[in-house]
Amino acid sequence: MQSEGRGAAVPVSVVDVEEAITRVHHEEWARVVAALTRRFGDLDIAEEATAEAFATAVERWPADGVPPNPGAWLTTTANRKAIDRIRRENKRDDKHKEARLVYDDDPPGPLGVIDDERLRLIFTCCHPALAMEARVALTLRMVGGLTVPEIARAFLVTESAMGQRITRAKAKIKAARIPYRVPSAEDLPARVSGVLAVLFLVFNEGYLATGPDTDPVRHDLTAEAIRLTRLIRALMPEDGEVVGLLALMLLTESRRTARVSASGELVPLDEQDRGAWDAALIAEGHRLVRERLAAAAAGAVPGRYQILAAINAVHTSARDIRDTDWSQVVALYDQLVRLDPSPIIALNRAIAVAELDGPEVALAAVDRLEDELAGYHAYHATRADLLRRLGRGQQSRAAYDNAIELAGNTAETAYLTRRRDQLG
Repeated sequence: MQSEGRGAAVPVSVVDVEEAITRVHHEEWARVVAALTRRFGDLDIAEEATAEAFATAVERWPADGVPPNPGAWLTTTANRKAIDRIRRENKRDDKHKEARLVYDDDPPGPLGVIDDERLRLIFTCCHPALAMEARVALTLRMVGGLTVPEIARAFLVTESAMGQRITRAKAKIKAARIPYRVPSAEDLPARVSGVLAVLFLVFNEGYLATGPDTDPVRHDLTAEAIRLTRLIRALMPEDGEVVGLLALMLLTESRRTARVSASGELVPLDEQDRGAWDAALIAEGHRLVRERLAAAAAGAVPGRYQILAAINAVHTSARDIRDTDWSQVVALYDQLVRLDPSPIIALNRAIAVAELDGPEVALAAVDRLEDELAGYHAYHATRADLLRRLGRGQQSRAAYDNAIELAGNTAETAYLTRRRDQLG
């Protein structure tokens, strides 16, 4: 049966179908959600109809084969699911109205030259009427296609709390009739901080996925985050933080192919083959960092992403880990801590301090973060490594055990397990 799509299906094995559905989910989830949001103006309907379409694919594709155009099949199926739901609800409420097929009656803003569905959806989810954490969480779900457990891990909160946060955000968008469009130029500054935060988290999830059931590195997410950041830079070419985030992503992405070994194990920065790094991405990232350094010399105050990009520029400038200018890295982290005194930034600063002042000084700084980061696997992994370097094997093993228990990424788990077992 091939009612939802055109053309003959491609017969494949069940394993191939499962892999195809996983790949298509990564590629098409946000596009289908965005298309349905534009048409029906309801995030709940868009998300649920998209989920139903993927569930239908799971049922039908093993028997019918993968359609020649999976994305079109999913969009058509999701549209029909959405219309069926609206008609059922209208009938139940005794309204007897046809589904509303066009929602956004507002004319496009003056920046409509960038006609990108996902970008529109991001700006809808990042409306200033929503709290910042709600904006980020909702967009990670609707645009990034991340699951509620993945988002909860990113925020270090429970799944139930995150689910409630996303539900409330969608309800507020519906009640306030927030339009589905890229805002006008004067509205962009109020929205862009939330958008950048979302894209940064989407990129991070792609660069080191938190879930055990996904690829350890998801290029689909990192590539999409970079693409959308480039679009925002075209909208706001003078915004330093947009430039900084793009540079940060490019310099981080340049190391992706060296990030995981052939055996599926995470490769830390000090062990990576720097010859495998992408020289073109590094060159572009360095050029953007120099652009922002020139602006800072002229009096512009660098923001969080610009400083993080500068830190990555130092790392990618060193031909060998021993050539890294750790004093500059620590100085940049000192600047960042004053701007963003979060415990995770403090943890990353301590890692750099270990290279400059030794593991004992760094461990004292890390231990002060226990109350805030006890549920964060990287905290325990950092402690484990510092304790190992100090020759405190038993304590290091216990810290590795904690990190392994909390880590969701399969490549990271494999790396931590090997390092723990090497303790003897």
